[in-house]
Amino acid sequence: MGSVVVRPLSPDRLVEELVDRVVEQRPHERLAVAVDGPEAAAPDEWAASLVDPVKVRGRPVLHVPARWFLRPASLRFEHGRQDPDAFYTDWLDVGGLRRELLEPLEPDGSARVLPSLWDPETDRATRADYLTLAPNTVVLLSGSLLLGRSLPLRLTIHFSLSSGALRRRTPPERCWTLPAYARYEREVAPGDTADLVVRADDPDHPALVLP
Repeated sequence: MGSVVVRPLSPDRLVEELVDRVVEQRPHERLAVAVDGPEAAAPDEWAASLVDPVKVRGRPVLHVPARWFLRPASLRFEHGRQDPDAFYTDWLDVGGLRRELLEPLEPDGSARVLPSLWDPETDRATRADYLTLAPNTVVLLSGSLLLGRSLPLRLTIHFSLSSGALRRRTPPERCWTLPAYARYEREVAPGDTADLVVRADDPDHPALVLP
């Protein structure tokens, strides 16, 4: 990554900084933003914290947790319910996510998106209604292991945890996922490839990494 500056911020100030970066991107176009990080870094919660401030700045927002685009249980659990390699490669319905949410946001897209596809709790289609998005809408896609999949994203934000913090903050029943996150670090290096990186070992004292 080269020489970097790590700037500690309060959570509120971090949200302000991230909102600044989001709203300045393609101000008259639809925009897909990934808020990525391991479950223990709470990417869904961080994405939710951006929604109202982005609206205040004049851009419509749709927050879509990636868990609504998981594949059916028969495919996710083909190799067992706690297979880290399947969690890494097979759980997310990348094709459905591209087709139903991200590709319609492209300049030549339809702007007609599906906010959810599959309910992992009931293991059934959500039967959500399609939405037609305004020209300057920001779609916040939040979840884990989102980068390195060639998704059409215009801004990527990665919440990073050190290996020690990841182990400490991952609940015991989810520790089987840790090898998947280690593989993600090796193969994708999200701390180097994301547009914005936040070190989140202490959620009350995050730090923004600046190149």
